[in-house]
Amino acid sequence: MDYFRNIDWLELAKHLTIPIIILVFALVIGVTINSMLNRRIEQHLKNEESSIKTIFFNALKGVPISFCFVVGLYWVVSTSALPAGMVTFFSYILFTSIIFSMARVVERTLSGFIGLKFSGSSDASQSTLLDTILKVAVYASGLLIVLNYYGISIAPIITAMGVGGMAIAFGIKETMENIFAGLQILISKQIRVGDYIKLSTGDEGKVTDINWRFITVMPAHAGNVVVIPNKVIAESTSTNYSKPNDEIFVVVPVGVGYESDLEKVEQVTLEVAREMMIKVDGYEPNFDSEGVDRNPLAPYLRYNAFGDSSINFNIFMRVTNFKNQALLKHEFIKKLKRRFSAEGINIPYPTRTLVSYEEDLNIG
Repeated sequence: MDYFRNIDWLELAKHLTIPIIILVFALVIGVTINSMLNRRIEQHLKNEESSIKTIFFNALKGVPISFCFVVGLYWVVSTSALPAGMVTFFSYILFTSIIFSMARVVERTLSGFIGLKFSGSSDASQSTLLDTILKVAVYASGLLIVLNYYGISIAPIITAMGVGGMAIAFGIKETMENIFAGLQILISKQIRVGDYIKLSTGDEGKVTDINWRFITVMPAHAGNVVVIPNKVIAESTSTNYSKPNDEIFVVVPVGVGYESDLEKVEQVTLEVAREMMIKVDGYEPNFDSEGVDRNPLAPYLRYNAFGDSSINFNIFMRVTNFKNQALLKHEFIKKLKRRFSAEGINIPYPTRTLVSYEEDLNIG
């Protein structure tokens, strides 16, 4: 308390008035320049696809404010007649602002580049795992540089982080396994945000996020999400329906009676399949001069077995949106049943024939 009583507040206010005015003026200029720069960037890049140029300019957003603030601080430290303690204090603020402004640009640039590399978009927030690790690494490095400038020895901190990190790693082994499994998934690029996957565990849906511990998957016809640990994803067999392209196969098994004309069955089934694909998924047939559909997504039929009471086949259809697969199958089955009935094609019930043999037993 005696320290504060001995301060000449009026004298201190005189010394601080000009520095405060300089800082406020610098911030106003920074906000103005930043606003003008943002408008120019949006106007220039609104029609461009994601690129390194786009990422870098987005990383520079807000930098003019920090830059002008740093210039104002430098002006204050260089020209104002402040006490030695205040000069040192402002020097610390100046250096800290420079380091964290640089860290911000580096983090945004790397985050955007990694997002472009692994997700096909400059929005790195699509994968919160890489985004979180990157932010921690960049800003932790900046913090160590600042502490070293303040005269605080960072060697004990680094040593403590190493020893403590090992102890924590042993204590949270399962969490660490999930983190490394998530990194493996991202680096391999076999599963990306937006892909539709199905696991051997039976879980399936669209990947909405790859986090540091788990992957969230949204099933095609559900309002909730399934949370799956990264370790489970890495250890299980998975099918990615979005690679090499986004089309998803819809397979419907069908059986017809042995008396059926198989050529007619194939013709009617394909007609129904095309009609339902047009209705549900916007499919566009491409018939050539011979009447053959040359569209790469064209449905096709394959007979596969002589069943107990029917000749069995599968009809293969594709959808461009994973949400349409169940609806396509639903509409196809209804329409095919009506067409088969109209065409006199029989879908037989399963039948069994029992044969009884009687043996005459001669006793005597």
